[in-house]
Amino acid sequence: MKLRIKGNSLRFRVTQSELAKLVELGRVEETIYFGPEPDCRLTYAVEHQPSLSQTALRYQAPEVTIVLRTEEVKAWEGSSQVGIYSTVDLGERGLLDILAEKDYACLDLSDAENIDTFPNPSAGAVC
Repeated sequence: MKLRIKGNSLRFRVTQSELAKLVELGRVEETIYFGPEPDCRLTYAVEHQPSLSQTALRYQAPEVTIVLRTEEVKAWEGSSQVGIYSTVDLGERGLLDILAEKDYACLDLSDAENIDTFPNPSAGAVC
């Protein structure tokens, strides 16, 4: 899973196997370490819950999790839909855009570097 942070937006990109695992187990996560100490880390995760009415964000250091609606995730898995997009109101701090997207194959990378990505819909297109 890839995490991209830019301004007030969080973008999580999941591979085919990660999306399948999300649907089956309800959660996928990754952890990055910034030092040898156990608390020098950030875990980022995507979950789904059936009782949820809208996308939610849960932050409890050292973890940030986006929680999606189960029916949205299941529909997303079996479709050509690129992602699930949402905005969370942060009150005085503004809005946070949350994006959960399929990780498509990069057209300029080798096949080895595109393992487990979704087929790029632009592959084979002529400019």
